[in-house]
Amino acid sequence: MGSFFFIVLLFSMLSVVVDSAEKIEDFLEESGPTAGEVFFDYYLNFIPFINSLIFPLYNLIAVIFFTSRLAANSEFIAMIGNGVNHYRLLIPYLIGATFIASIHYYGNHYLIPQSNVTRTTFENTYIWKHNFVGKSAHFHAAVSPTEEFYLQGFSRYDSSGSQFAWIQHDSTGMYRKSVLTASKIKLLKAPNRWRLSGIKKRTKVNGYRDAIDLKPPQTFIDTTIGLFISDMIKRDNHKDNMTTEELIEYINKQKERGLGGTLIFEVERYRRTADPFSIFILTLIGFSIASRKMRGGMAWHLVLGVLLCAVYIFMAKFSTTFSINGELPPIVGVWVPNIIFSFIALFIIFKAQK
Repeated sequence: MGSFFFIVLLFSMLSVVVDSAEKIEDFLEESGPTAGEVFFDYYLNFIPFINSLIFPLYNLIAVIFFTSRLAANSEFIAMIGNGVNHYRLLIPYLIGATFIASIHYYGNHYLIPQSNVTRTTFENTYIWKHNFVGKSAHFHAAVSPTEEFYLQGFSRYDSSGSQFAWIQHDSTGMYRKSVLTASKIKLLKAPNRWRLSGIKKRTKVNGYRDAIDLKPPQTFIDTTIGLFISDMIKRDNHKDNMTTEELIEYINKQKERGLGGTLIFEVERYRRTADPFSIFILTLIGFSIASRKMRGGMAWHLVLGVLLCAVYIFMAKFSTTFSINGELPPIVGVWVPNIIFSFIALFIIFKAQK
């Protein structure tokens, strides 16, 4: 554990140095942040965030670093020679891995998302000012089984849209009861107070005949409707600010409204559990590699361990990319690397020098 937290401290300082060198121009702008905002709002929240992404790597390096020193001093030869089973030696490692994985699990699901609110607000204000995502054309959303909206075009710069349609169905959801269209729509007050102009309303009379109400071009209506500005404009780092419960609620809401675009959020949801589990896998791999006394000692142990970890990270990124693109279910894309490397870890443990 001492090795682990030393490595966390070392890489935290390195991450801050690299990140500050990259963003120093943004910090020094005339309209940039104060020194207090940089330290308290950004870096105190940046350090937990960046560490949460590479916690498993820290664990692997700590295991190799500690185990290599035991192997170099022939401690494993002494313990096994005195009757200690090779698998019994794994127990304290797995206890340590459980402790680290528990911290990582709690941080991923609760602590890090809460601290990210302050960090992402800082980034959106001073660094990534234009990291918006969302549909700007042919936006369609269902508020309920009997109500839906359509917008042909939308501009986030003035929060206005064109060719708006508000469609209401009967109780069965099969037949249109009324259609209100507007040539222009503009946000008056966030999140869902709009002004509609160029209005035409078509209503079913007696279930079959249409009655058309055409308003003069200069007529407008100010109304609150179920179309939210957050449905069309989001920050790219929006998912980082939500706890897992909020993520699940958001995903379900988006699917119910037929908005789509939830794959990246689903990947994030499953990643938060898969990453802590990978700590156990990398602990087994690190122990198996470093417990063998080798010429070259710790250097070769670190090379082999980091090489395997690099393959693991590459496979994880590769499979999650397929999930985000919709070619793999998110839960499969996130967990496939863990499943494959679980078998690799068990094979290495079985073949390890005993």
